Amino acid sequence: MATEIEFSFSTLNESARKHIRVFQLHQFLDRFAMGLTVAVVALALTDRGMDLFQISLLFGVYSLTTMTMELPFGGLADSIGRKPVFLTAVVASLISLALFLSTSDFYVLALSFAFIGFGRALRSGTLDAWFVETFKATAPNVDVQPALAKAQWANAIGLAAGAVLGGFLPDILGEVAKSHGFSIYDVSYAASFSVMLGVFMFTMLAIVETPRPMNFGALRQGFANVPSVIKDSGLLALKHPTLSILLAALAFFLMATNPVEVIWPTHAKPMLDERFANTVIGVVTATYFFSIAFGAFLSPHVSRVFKRRHAMTLAATFACLAAVQIALAMQGNIIGFVIVFVLYSVILGVSETPASSILHRCVEDRQRSTMLSLRSLIQQLGAALGLVLAGTVAEVYSTPVAWIVGAGFLFIAVILILVLVRRLAVEAE
Repeated sequence: MATEIEFSFSTLNESARKHIRVFQLHQFLDRFAMGLTVAVVALALTDRGMDLFQISLLFGVYSLTTMTMELPFGGLADSIGRKPVFLTAVVASLISLALFLSTSDFYVLALSFAFIGFGRALRSGTLDAWFVETFKATAPNVDVQPALAKAQWANAIGLAAGAVLGGFLPDILGEVAKSHGFSIYDVSYAASFSVMLGVFMFTMLAIVETPRPMNFGALRQGFANVPSVIKDSGLLALKHPTLSILLAALAFFLMATNPVEVIWPTHAKPMLDERFANTVIGVVTATYFFSIAFGAFLSPHVSRVFKRRHAMTLAATFACLAAVQIALAMQGNIIGFVIVFVLYSVILGVSETPASSILHRCVEDRQRSTMLSLRSLIQQLGAALGLVLAGTVAEVYSTPVAWIVGAGFLFIAVILILVLVRRLAVEAE
């Protein structure tokens, strides 16, 4: 294998530099379109008459659709091309937004969320693979990781900028929307629809890929392979108790944390002045994304504190997260809430790397894709179950009670990870 050349943007040829800039702009626009709705989705659903249980069910539909579609569609982009699959994902997003704007009916909204999940499953890694392949062709043997980091930064900036504007629009144009019979949050969804149309056109014109023969047998084979993928990954986990314990802990982790991510705007908004509440929600949402990124940056440093024992790092992180989630539930004013929520988000970011490190260390290359599929499936299932449970508790009691109950799942995750610590120590002897 040839030695990789250190990445330097200034020394890359013009084709490679243009390729990076095109992908950065594409990622920014795509995530900007998504960010326009992410800050206000729970508030928009509340405004449409949905209670917390119904909101949780709708997000559960999204999680379950993503979970069931990600496996059969996983290899489709390899078979028929990255560009057509991504364009199909954009069309799914446009249908979802159109359905949302057209209704207040729960079942139609559920269909809208199903299309979001469908689009998410199609998007998963599609153009990332195109970017890496084309970059390697235009800049042979150059380290691709810094180029990916540039794209990921554009991704984060787009999501954060969209969240800020998506929260700001209802406050400045909401009354105009209401005067025409629309929800104040429809302006954010309409803006997202417009930008998503731009993403479709930009993808058509700027993303260049050699056409591949349309192999619809690949899709049929993808669905046919789902049972065997689930069986193989399940057997793999059962044969490796370390993986089984880790995956169970991650399921409980998502059961606890996903309801916080979904319904926090409905809890925080009553603490705010109605005149600029949505703008603040947008800013806090953007801060949430940046805090997670900062936590991911801190993760290697935290790991060194625990002498790179990733299971111990994860156990400590989950324990801190449980305590902070309880503290978050107890906040009654917006300043305290935001401070604790930022801390919570940073800890979320810290937790990702040690979990992935343990998983990748336990599997061989030939097993890696299978295990990542199983991880995605289990985490989506945990997220869906946690949302339904949290929505039920929040509707009967309150959102803070639901979050405190959810913290209990994090303590279960801590116990499982401590078992994992002991197991890894025995294996190391």
